[in-house]
Amino acid sequence: MLTATVLVLFMSLPGLALFYSGLVQSKNSLSVLMHCFTIACVASVLWIVGLYSLAFSGGNDWIGDLTRLGLRGIGIDNTSGSFPETVFIMFQMTFAIITPGLIVGAFVERMKFSAVILFTALWLILVYAPVTHWVWGGGWLQQMGVIDLAGGIVVHATAGTSALILAIMVGPRIGFPKSLHPPHNPGMVMIGASMLWVGWFGFNAGSQLAANGSAGMTMLVTHISAAVGSLTWMAIEWKTTGKPGLVGIVTGMVAGLATITPASGNVGPLGAVLIGMAAGSVCYYMCVLVKERLKIDDSLDVFAVHGVGGIIGTILVAFLGTELFSGQGVVDMLGQLKVQLIALGAVIAWSAVATVIIGVICRVVTGLRASDEEMQGGLDQAEHGEAAFHLE
Repeated sequence: MLTATVLVLFMSLPGLALFYSGLVQSKNSLSVLMHCFTIACVASVLWIVGLYSLAFSGGNDWIGDLTRLGLRGIGIDNTSGSFPETVFIMFQMTFAIITPGLIVGAFVERMKFSAVILFTALWLILVYAPVTHWVWGGGWLQQMGVIDLAGGIVVHATAGTSALILAIMVGPRIGFPKSLHPPHNPGMVMIGASMLWVGWFGFNAGSQLAANGSAGMTMLVTHISAAVGSLTWMAIEWKTTGKPGLVGIVTGMVAGLATITPASGNVGPLGAVLIGMAAGSVCYYMCVLVKERLKIDDSLDVFAVHGVGGIIGTILVAFLGTELFSGQGVVDMLGQLKVQLIALGAVIAWSAVATVIIGVICRVVTGLRASDEEMQGGLDQAEHGEAAFHLE
């Protein structure tokens, strides 16, 4: 569990930070790194102060209580199952770090830094902590028997939904959709994505909370889905554009990982292949739908990849987790599907409404969007007075 915890933090710092930073213009690269790093710090402090208690301590069907406020009563002898509760606190903290970090991809190159901090804090309190309690902390969805091993609902559906809403509220980048710049550093994108792939083993297999056969199978199916998702995305892009792109193949990998996440404790290798294929194809076309058809500037495709991926995996586990597909844990296919759909509907609705409220608060308190002048010059200098690159 110590190792799994380190791997999940590695996903955010530096994995997600480098992945996102490489996808933007060079004049905004540092700002994205700053967003990811600051979110990690804010989430860590809030988790210790009260969010861990609200997510995992007693309470009722909807929210935990404050018996662990400030980690009161936590010592070296407290356990969570077969390992120290301090490790469980840290492990779950890394999930609270990466989830709002994912939302960064929706507003890069145009959201004010002060708004990022305020939005993150309020979002963790109003969205992440309650949903975590619902699904993992003994809340109403866990009592219904929802399946979400590592966060298809808790992480990807919440972040993806909120990203789409926030992208609409902040507004598009200057020049969207016709005159946008390509990623300034695809190599950085690939390096960050590779770190995400490695870290995802801690994310999924670590969520078994044990070193056993189930964790081993979770690790295996996670890897299979990532590989199949990558190749599926590459094949579609190759056929569509005539060129297989590096950014495309690694985005397919992220889609494969996001989609297998909720199902990774219940499917076998066959299910992982099917999930990878679904991820690489559906998420690819959702990127096109969101940006080209709906004209929503979800800049780095958070909803299309993470949101849609998490939703697909949450639904497919009801089928692929059965013995028919060499899965395990799902006996009543239709009954499980009903539970999964109820969970998705409730969490998506809650995330959307809360994000609108939080966005309005941020607009009033800090303002959401940087000025056109600041965006033209780049947020690295405008917000932070630094530059990611100094060319001689």
